[in-house]
Amino acid sequence: QVQLVESGGGSVRAGGSLRLSCAASGYISSGYCMGWFRQAPGKQREGVAVINTGDGTTYYADSVKGRFTISRDNAKNTLYLQMDSLKPEDTATYSCAARPFTCSDAHVHWAATFGHWGQGTQVTVSL
Repeated sequence: QVQLVESGGGSVRAGGSLRLSCAASGYISSGYCMGWFRQAPGKQREGVAVINTGDGTTYYADSVKGRFTISRDNAKNTLYLQMDSLKPEDTATYSCAARPFTCSDAHVHWAATFGHWGQGTQVTVSL
């Protein structure tokens, strides 16, 4: 059973940076895809970025391209999201997720295809 635990959220001023971590327990093979999704109050969940654990291929939502970087340390079984140039509209609860299949760019927008989820960590960006 895969379990995911996020950390690293907090409050930051616009233009600042945060790094989220997602520690995974259980077996995650090279055929998995892991990702970050976010949900702001009153809004639908939206995809942020995904990464294939095998070859490291990454895909990003247009809203975060050039500002966020997803990465994974396979030895530590940990997923990261480096968030730079943060904006108030990035305020949301960020959750990591995993699925036992690889992703294409479309899967950034298909949260329903991910079967394993963490509890989420809050990110608040103020002016």
